[in-house]
This record gives sequence, structure tokens and C-alpha cells, in this order.
Amino acid sequence: MIEGVLLKGYGGFYYVYAEDRVWECSLRGRFRVKVQDFLPGDRVRILPEEEDKATIEAVEPRRNALSRPTIANVDQALLVFALTSPKPDLNLLDRLLVQVTDAEIEPVLVFTKIDKLNKASLTKDSEQPYVPDVYRKIGYTVFEVSNETGQGIKEVGARLKEKISVLAGPSGAGKSSLFNALSPGKKLKTGKLSLKSKRGRHTTRHVELMVCAGGLVADTPGFSALFLPNLKRAELAECFPEFAQRRRQCRFNSCIHDKEPNCAIKEALESGEISPTRYEHYLIFLQEVIEAERRY
Repeated sequence: MIEGVLLKGYGGFYYVYAEDRVWECSLRGRFRVKVQDFLPGDRVRILPEEEDKATIEAVEPRRNALSRPTIANVDQALLVFALTSPKPDLNLLDRLLVQVTDAEIEPVLVFTKIDKLNKASLTKDSEQPYVPDVYRKIGYTVFEVSNETGQGIKEVGARLKEKISVLAGPSGAGKSSLFNALSPGKKLKTGKLSLKSKRGRHTTRHVELMVCAGGLVADTPGFSALFLPNLKRAELAECFPEFAQRRRQCRFNSCIHDKEPNCAIKEALESGEISPTRYEHYLIFLQEVIEAERRY
């Protein structure tokens, strides 16, 4: 038997990447009898038969699994947002960061369309900080790329090797174009930007892992809304690294960084060490978490 990774299931067959090739697999009888769900990313053992045919003999336990997108054993999430056209939805970005952090998946931020950004308008005196720098300061891995000129593509590709990655982010951010730039010769359908809304049209219809830059990548449907994972109010701050590293400095151990006195997070906010936008999003998410607690 050989080990591989499930790329997708379709029409009763399962396609597994193993030994640098794709195998069309059927299920061993015991899997058909019991209720067994298979997700892209599942690590399986297969028994080759003839040519590219095989049967799935065993499934390894999952390290993690996401429900949206439905995929297992994810090493990292590439959160792809355009710097312009459309402007980055930072509320959505922070929601995605909460989701992948809670799932113990490493986030990698990829900001596209750097070639279309008028950097001349971004000066040190600007009231709006440069978005990539905000997240670099926090400690996130951040790339600025151009799918048109190739800037930053090689560096992103180096992050994909021998890993299972998901591409997530809003439509119009350039996820499919990024994949195409990372894998010359393999083309995903790209959506045209709606001139009326300045948002992209969804082009991806299902979750499927594809070989890309020496790793496996899932191009996932664009997100228009995203609910937070099931968190307790005290757990939310752990999904904000700049909060987590300061929370022990608060006066109260139970501080949720809202209305409590002597809060280290609010002090860092006032001194400019924490982004006001990030704190604003934290308060929005906190209220959502509290409302969810009351419903249960």
C-alpha cells in the first residue's frame, strides 16, 4: 500500500495524489457499509490495482478540519485580499484570522494588486496606516504581490512546498489569478470585477485540492459573510495575538477588555500600540460571542 492525500470526491470515485500522480480510487467494502465521510486533505492508504486505479484501504486520523471550506489536515491558510479595487474588507479579514487561529491553522496574509496601488498617496502623515504594515507589526506573515508583474509570487510559492494550504478571501481579490501565477500552465477560471459593485463575481464552485508549487492548494468559494467559531468571551482575545501577549497585565484575570478599569489592552490602544480598527472589530466580535452565549 502507498500513502497519499485525497484531492476530491466525485461521482462515487475518489481522486488521491500519491507518488507524484493522481489515482482514481474506489472504496473498500467496509467504508461503503459504515457512514464514512471523506474530505479533501484526508490522508489515506491506497492499494494500487491496474494503471491509475486503486482502492482506499485506510484513512488516517485528522489533525484538523474546517467546515467552510470543507477540508482536512490544513497546514496554513492564505488569506488573500486586494489592496485596492476593491479595498480590503478588514472586518472580514479579522473574522478569517479568528477562524483559522481558533482552528490552530497558521494564517498567511497575501495582499494582491500591489501594482495598482498608488503608493504615492500613502505617506507617513496619512491618517490611514498602510494595511500590510499593521499586520506585520502584530507578527503575521505578510506578502504583497502582483499577479500581473509577478512581484512576490516566488516568495509565496516557497511557502506552499510540501504543505496543504487553503486560499480564502473575498471574490475579486485575485485568488484564482494568484493560483494561476503560482502554477504556470494550470489555469483556474477567473471572475471579472463588477464595475457596479467593485466586487468580484464568484467563480469557484467546489472545494478541490490541486498540485501547486510543490504543495497542495484548495481554491475555495469567495466569502460574503462568515460566522465566528463557537468561542467563549474569555477565549476571543486569544485569537488576537497583540491582545493575548498583554492580557496578563490587566488588573483582573477575567478582563474581557471592554469596560473594565486598568485594562492593559485599552492602555496599549491609547498609546498607539494596538490598531484602533482591530480593537473596534474585537468589540464587534465580542458582542456577537456574548449574544451567542445567551442563546445556548
